[in-house]
Amino acid sequence: MKPLVLLPILLLAGLGVGGSAAVAVRVLLPPAAPTNHPAPVIETSFTPTGRILAPLVSADGRLSGYVLFDVQIETSAADVAFVTPRMPVLLNAINMRTFRAPMASGPDGMLPDLDVFRKIVLESSNEAFGPNVVRRAAITQAAPA
Repeated sequence: MKPLVLLPILLLAGLGVGGSAAVAVRVLLPPAAPTNHPAPVIETSFTPTGRILAPLVSADGRLSGYVLFDVQIETSAADVAFVTPRMPVLLNAINMRTFRAPMASGPDGMLPDLDVFRKIVLESSNEAFGPNVVRRAAITQAAPA
C-alpha cells in the first residue's frame, strides 16, 4: 500500500484501540470514592517551658557564653495536662544536649543559632514525652545571660 493511504488507516486504528481501552477501564474499574472530607481539626495549645539557660558552644568545643531562651511547645489541647507536670524532664533532656551542640554563631560567637536550638528542643521533647506529642517549638525570646 502506498504510505499516503496507510497513514490515515493507522491513525484511525490507534484512536479506536485507545478509545476502546478507555471505555473498558471505565466499565471494569469502580469509580474512585470522593475525597471531599475535610481533615479533622485538632485543637492545639502552646505551653510555656519557662526560661532555659543554655551554653553557647562553638564548633571547636569552646564555651562562648550563655543565653536565656523563652520557649513554648505546641501540643494538642488534650496533651497539655500530660506535658505540664513533666516539664522538668524536658528541661533536663535539653540541658543534656546543649553542651554538645555547637550553637554559637556570629563573628564573635555570641549569637545563638535558633534552628539548632529548636532541633534540640524537639529531640528532647520526643525523649521526654514520647513521639508525636509536641508538634513544634516556638522560641519567643533569646537574650544573653
